[in-house]
Amino acid sequence: MSIALKQVFNKDKTFRPKRKFEPGTQRFELHKRAQASLNSGVDLKAAVQLPSGEDQNDWVAVHVVDFFNRINLIYGTICEFCTERTCPVMSGGPKYEYRWQDDLKYKKPTALPAPQYMNLLMDWIEVQINNEDIFPTCVGVPFPKNFLQICKKILCRLFRVFVHVYIHHFDRVIVMGAEAHVNTCYKHFYYFVTEMNLIDRKELEPLLEDGRIGRDLEVLSRLGDAKMSSAIQQRAYISL
Repeated sequence: MSIALKQVFNKDKTFRPKRKFEPGTQRFELHKRAQASLNSGVDLKAAVQLPSGEDQNDWVAVHVVDFFNRINLIYGTICEFCTERTCPVMSGGPKYEYRWQDDLKYKKPTALPAPQYMNLLMDWIEVQINNEDIFPTCVGVPFPKNFLQICKKILCRLFRVFVHVYIHHFDRVIVMGAEAHVNTCYKHFYYFVTEMNLIDRKELEPLLEDGRIGRDLEVLSRLGDAKMSSAIQQRAYISL
């Protein structure tokens, strides 16, 4: 998948610089192992499972950084079409509006244009993954006790980029001929966060309620037992 993505998308349009793993580190080896599994065509559901004997936090850290890079690449390719005029509010269709809160400048959930929300989101994630106290790179330095909680928040917010791209900009993805690659990236993300229990199922509702996306990703049939409500009549205002 990674090779295909690089072929389809213009790497010069990456929304943010890619975060890389230091060669020789355990996380670098895990990253190579995960990429090898994906490139070998192994089933995605199997590829995301924690390898025997490996540390869960290391496995999650590798994937959080990888998904940040991939989703970065996807949004960077369509961001010129995501403007304050086309997307005056960060949303996922008519029912879901995502409001920004960071306890710094925006201490209360605030409605923002999608590109501004994306900038704040990517800035915030960069701060997290470059913070040695949260994502330590030195061997023997432990992860913080709240590491998984931080990763849950990062992944939850990254998922909203998928939602916005799918619902508001998927026509551009199709024009680029990248539909299959974005779908695969989403499936990989979805299988990982559900396998590792890193996203509340309620957060997945915007894409589940989109029948076209459900068919494209073959997710609706896999979540038949999730018992999620799709009868919400009012827009849900979500911040996290």
